[in-house]
Amino acid sequence: MNVYDFDNTIFHGDSTVRLLFYAFAHVPASLRTLPSVVWNGALYILRLQSKRRFKEKVYAFCGYVPDMDAFLKGFWNKNLGRIYKWYLDGKKDDDIIISASSEFALRPACSMLGVRLIATEVDPHSGKYLSENCHGEEKLRRFREQYPSAEIDEFYSDSRSDAPLAMQAKKAYFVRRGKAIDW
Repeated sequence: MNVYDFDNTIFHGDSTVRLLFYAFAHVPASLRTLPSVVWNGALYILRLQSKRRFKEKVYAFCGYVPDMDAFLKGFWNKNLGRIYKWYLDGKKDDDIIISASSEFALRPACSMLGVRLIATEVDPHSGKYLSENCHGEEKLRRFREQYPSAEIDEFYSDSRSDAPLAMQAKKAYFVRRGKAIDW
């Protein structure tokens, strides 16, 4: 099986950022969260705020979305084309996407792609985290929890924080600007 990070790996850009701006454009009431997102983003950049707390502030827009299923359908209809062609050309039925982005947001895209997903569990109505952020060592822990004896043939990521998973793969690739090179 092959395992892939999502944002900036098989998807051009950061899906959470794109989702937030999609909310601002399509659910005007969600703009009420903008000051908090900016403030908490600044605190996070200054290392005065945890990543989890900042991301919960980002996902606070969820509280203003009246129909999350319809909202996500519209988002992915507009954004699924951002999946890199190199991934689509080599996609296999047993691929696994593992991401720090929210499970509720990525689930529709992974369903359309026909692949399995492991991601951060976030309440789609409140934006509150329901699990640890699926990042770094947590990605490996969650992968092993679901697939204890699975062998990773190839692993792809744009982030060195994914080294724990990369070290488990027979072959690992670092992805930069849509191009995969040896890890």
